[in-house]
Amino acid sequence: MKRILCMLSLLLIITACDDGNLTVDVIDFSEVTAQKCSAKDVIYKVKDGEMLFIEIPASTFTADETLDGAPIEVSINSTNKVTYRKYDGDVSQLNICPTVPDATPNLKEEWNATAGTIQITSTAVKSTNATDNSTRITGYTYNIVFKDITFEKPTGPQRYQTFVFGNYATTVSPLAFGFNHEVDKSACSTKIYDFSGGEVFTLDLADYTALFTHDTATPRTRLISATNKLSYRLYSGTITDAYFCATTIPSTPTLTQQWDAIDGIDTVSGIIEVTTTTLTSSTYLHTIRLKKVTLKKGNSEFSLGDDYLFGTLITP
Repeated sequence: MKRILCMLSLLLIITACDDGNLTVDVIDFSEVTAQKCSAKDVIYKVKDGEMLFIEIPASTFTADETLDGAPIEVSINSTNKVTYRKYDGDVSQLNICPTVPDATPNLKEEWNATAGTIQITSTAVKSTNATDNSTRITGYTYNIVFKDITFEKPTGPQRYQTFVFGNYATTVSPLAFGFNHEVDKSACSTKIYDFSGGEVFTLDLADYTALFTHDTATPRTRLISATNKLSYRLYSGTITDAYFCATTIPSTPTLTQQWDAIDGIDTVSGIIEVTTTTLTSSTYLHTIRLKKVTLKKGNSEFSLGDDYLFGTLITP
């Protein structure tokens, strides 16, 4: 019996020693809002005397949505760093953002991530116009999760299979759509344009002749498709028809954004409608409306609404 008790005691001692000096500490910033330093690429969270921050290039956070199950993934390394710090007093952005951070409170402990992956899932934030059901993208929310992350801390390594950092939000300026809706036909093609500074709204219609007739009886419709296309482009400077009619497209201004309309579905969405009235004995006024049209860039999209006035075109 004594022998059995001795063996059990020895087993307990070995089990206890197997933990060594590894102490599992709990860090939780789930209820804290993430912020970004204005002058450097650091996203941080502070809670009383604790701080958790990521040093990561701003270009990682693209202005686009990620597909379901396909987050942005970057490895933790010398470029993408994750750090936890504990201080002897309450901390703020003054302890991380300035070139020379505040010296107080004093740093008590620091953990540096040595391995793992940063996963980022991006979702567009949209505003909705309740009158016409149109939407506009106003920003993006990035959900950040650390996978298989290992922190090297004073008492030894600590690993998390999944560690939720939380959401980081950005804002974008909604597209202006500052058009006057008086459109023109291109001088060098059958494309129809509406210009406003660096904004260009274009209808590229293979069915131009069929849509713009002298028939004033009923509206004529076509679906947005590979041959009847709609696109919105934003340039770095003012655009005119000459830009597109040049033999070689000029190097400036440069294209900064392009949104293309999604193909239509009969009687449902993506519909181009043209209504014609007699303006004078020799001219006709064509009113072009877009019904339930959605524009897309990458994985992001927004709606022009139930009924959007593209513009009016006068033809002889």
